[in-house]
Amino acid sequence: MRKAIYAGSFDPVTLGHLDIIERASKLFDTLVVAVLENPNKTSLFTVEERKEHLELVTQHLHNVEVASFRGLLADFAVEIGATVAVRGLRNAVDFASEYQMYLINRKLGKEIETIFLAADEEHLALSSTNAKEVAVFGGNIEFMVPKEIQPFVIQKYGK
Repeated sequence: MRKAIYAGSFDPVTLGHLDIIERASKLFDTLVVAVLENPNKTSLFTVEERKEHLELVTQHLHNVEVASFRGLLADFAVEIGATVAVRGLRNAVDFASEYQMYLINRKLGKEIETIFLAADEEHLALSSTNAKEVAVFGGNIEFMVPKEIQPFVIQKYGK
């Protein structure tokens, strides 16, 4: 059984994230979407809220599990039995940083392979940061985050 992990902050989950999740779920028996608990970042949503949001938007994908972790991706992947790390790429800047992480993860866990999935062109400008910046000013985020998540983002900003 091939198990993969797709890790990120997902703060909030975007349509770009969901696209990568849906496509990766077709490639593996099990895809674990893992929310990274990063103490160095200030998040809009708690880890539990982000997990709930991911469960909501992935409920139609029967081979997707949602989890959270703190620490190194390589360690968590071994802990859950994942042999592949999925990473999404929007542009060359993403590739540069993701490739560095790939090299580090290879040193930390040689049994973990990394695959890169290119973002669909309609999601190239999407990021959680951009979604939050539009939402804070009351802008339309329909093209940025799944419809199930929009009320939660809007509510956080009181708009």
